[in-house]
Amino acid sequence: MEVRLGSWCGTGTKAMSNETIEGDLGSFGRCGVCGVFEELFELPEKAGRCCISCSADLTTVTLLTEEIDASTLSGREIGDLIEELNAASARMLARSQSADFGSIWL
Repeated sequence: MEVRLGSWCGTGTKAMSNETIEGDLGSFGRCGVCGVFEELFELPEKAGRCCISCSADLTTVTLLTEEIDASTLSGREIGDLIEELNAASARMLARSQSADFGSIWL
């Protein structure tokens, strides 16, 4: 089991760095979007790793963007798709702005 953590604080508590903890339970670290420390997931064709909530929203945004493009080309209505895309984008923006750090790598 590999554990990489920050240095000891003067108070006797362990300070957590931005590094990951890898072991039997998977890979833990700071999400690349919202900065939360939890289990991270890699998405195909994306650099970096993120938490399950951000992974779901990134995947949703990718699929909706492709569907909006296809619907536009075929002349279908896209209003509902755009509303859904705006909602997913707003969730990701809110999570990234509420974190100490975050970088969306779309």
